[in-house]
Amino acid sequence: MEETFVPFRGIKNDLKERLLCYKQDWTGGFCAGIRILAPTTYIFFASAIPVISFGEQLERSTDGSLTAVQTLASTALCGIIHSVVGGQPLLILGVAEPTVLMYTFMFNFVKDRKDLGHKLFLAWTGWVCVWTALLLFLLAILGACSIINRFTRVAGELFGLLIAMLFMQQAIRGVVEEFGIPQRENPEQTALQPSWRFGNGMFALVLSFGLLLTALGSRKARSWRYGTGWLRGCIADYGVPLMVLVWTAVSYIPVNDVPRGIPRRLFSPNPWSAGAYSNWTVIKEMVNVPPLYIVGAFIPATMIAVLYYFDHSVASQLAQQKEFNLKKPPSYHYDLLLLGFLVILCGLIGIPPSNGVIPQSPMHTKSLATLKHQLLRNKLVSTARKSISKNSNLSQLYRSMQEAYNEMQTPLVYQLPSTLGLKELKESTIQLASSTGYIDAPVDETIFDVDKEIDELLPVEVKEQRLSNLLQALMVGGCVAAMPLLKKIPTSVLWGYFAFMAIESLPGNQFWERILLLFTAPSRRYKVLEEYHATFVETVPFKSIATFTLFQTVYLLVCFGITWIPIAGVLFPLLIMLLVPVRQYLLPKFFKGAHLQDLDAAEYEEVPAIAYNMTFEDQECQARTTHIDGAEILDEVITRSRGEIRRTQSPKISSTTPSLGDIKPYSPRVSQKAYSPQIIQLRGEGSPSLTEKGLELKQTPSPGPSTLGQSSRGSSS
Repeated sequence: MEETFVPFRGIKNDLKERLLCYKQDWTGGFCAGIRILAPTTYIFFASAIPVISFGEQLERSTDGSLTAVQTLASTALCGIIHSVVGGQPLLILGVAEPTVLMYTFMFNFVKDRKDLGHKLFLAWTGWVCVWTALLLFLLAILGACSIINRFTRVAGELFGLLIAMLFMQQAIRGVVEEFGIPQRENPEQTALQPSWRFGNGMFALVLSFGLLLTALGSRKARSWRYGTGWLRGCIADYGVPLMVLVWTAVSYIPVNDVPRGIPRRLFSPNPWSAGAYSNWTVIKEMVNVPPLYIVGAFIPATMIAVLYYFDHSVASQLAQQKEFNLKKPPSYHYDLLLLGFLVILCGLIGIPPSNGVIPQSPMHTKSLATLKHQLLRNKLVSTARKSISKNSNLSQLYRSMQEAYNEMQTPLVYQLPSTLGLKELKESTIQLASSTGYIDAPVDETIFDVDKEIDELLPVEVKEQRLSNLLQALMVGGCVAAMPLLKKIPTSVLWGYFAFMAIESLPGNQFWERILLLFTAPSRRYKVLEEYHATFVETVPFKSIATFTLFQTVYLLVCFGITWIPIAGVLFPLLIMLLVPVRQYLLPKFFKGAHLQDLDAAEYEEVPAIAYNMTFEDQECQARTTHIDGAEILDEVITRSRGEIRRTQSPKISSTTPSLGDIKPYSPRVSQKAYSPQIIQLRGEGSPSLTEKGLELKQTPSPGPSTLGQSSRGSSS
């Protein structure tokens, strides 16, 4: 993205470039046919269930002023508008946890004030939204999105872990409240007697932990040994909403043996109920807010604008990672301007605003990459089999597939045809054909395995279009009408889902991985090397890793502690923003530049595992015989915390790297790779690779950057 701070230039450039491909945004979606429903349904469930959970959290935090109806309506309305007139259609909008947190702070501020109180809460938040929108307009006009890259991994991962802590806090608080008496309930009813309250709480624990454990298990379905590939993929993609349905059904098993109200269920008025329309006319009450509070609304508006600027831009950035090979231009400045209009709209009708959400946005791009992979693969398999039937040689086969691939591309009206093509044929395939003398002879499937080779030839590509975003937003809107059904979900199931979101966001967060490394026994740290691991594990001394992690942990606890302060809690976004100058000016004084670069890498980089019990020939043979589909490959290479693509790097060479002559190899077949001295420190005294004769080292071959066509990290289907 070009850095420009000339007023309006960024917005002008975004509009000019996106308008040129607006027509293709729609035709591309319709050309995909019924297949577009798969990514649409996938992202709908990923968006709807958190929004329903946030609605229940808001209902409790605002004494019923806001419910799941409002959070669903906001997500649907903003999603529909953004999918039609937004710049980047891959960006998914929704009500997020930071919004819920800020609205909770604002409600706690006004509820005991006589000149505001519960009655004018939404009217005052309307003024907060007006100020927020004006600030977003200013940021978009001045090109503030140009500096989004200065929010490095330190800020992003600390913010992500803070949100995970808030999720877990809400899950624990919700389960504890299941043992108590809810507000606005008659304490004399049978279900609220001490014995039944205890029974309700214990049943809530069963439902919450049941949902948590089964949802976590279903996310790993692609690595199961049982079932066909499509069944495992279906469970992995849709297992979480399925588990919500399953545990909701379980909650009805004792319904005839317990009083009404056990277990407690989602509370929300139906959209058509009497009095349910008061939110939509809040603009009439905004004139009743005292002028002092109208001006004072600027303070929380500043915090919300900072949050939305950060969250919205980073979500858009992660949805457009360069490894996705997107062809269409980004639209950071214009999308931030549009977000300002959406915030005003939501504030005037009394619903919480929506913004770009993580990890749903990169999940959307991932699902569309899988769709594009399927469309391309079907075409290339058909072309390859047709060429084989015509007795084509290897070069003719490759040429015909390249032509079929080019036919499937739709160059933008202002671009030349895509330079991105099929990868080169695997060296092993060419060597096999050469060694057997069949390089110019007709090809058969002993030389070219159609199903497997084509997966490795295809690059990552994304079906960029607007239809899936529009359809998922419409489906979220349909949930508003389905509120009578949604109210059958037990609240304890939602608390389990909050815990699931907290745990699910941890894998791929290097801050969390470094915390775990600190608690790993020195004699067991070598085990980190037996899996794919971040580059800093081998290149940064453990003392520096520990110091950096302790700094982040203290900073995280300060941010979390501020959220507990009733009024000052609204200021926590300032601490997130403060990390930019801290990272740029303060941390370099305490850490070496090279160490900071690895600890605060711009991208998620990994180095391959160091294996102990498998020869290279065994590993290469396993890689050759492994076949997995595109969805499974992408599921393995994309982190769950922020939706980043894992970049696999070769081990780095430093000035202290010993020569291979100083290392006694385990086998004469050991790869002549560079060796990092940090490995010795991590292995410690208990490592099985340290013997009296010296260090026995064995490394796996280093694959290139993670792409769709590589299957070395997947599991067997």
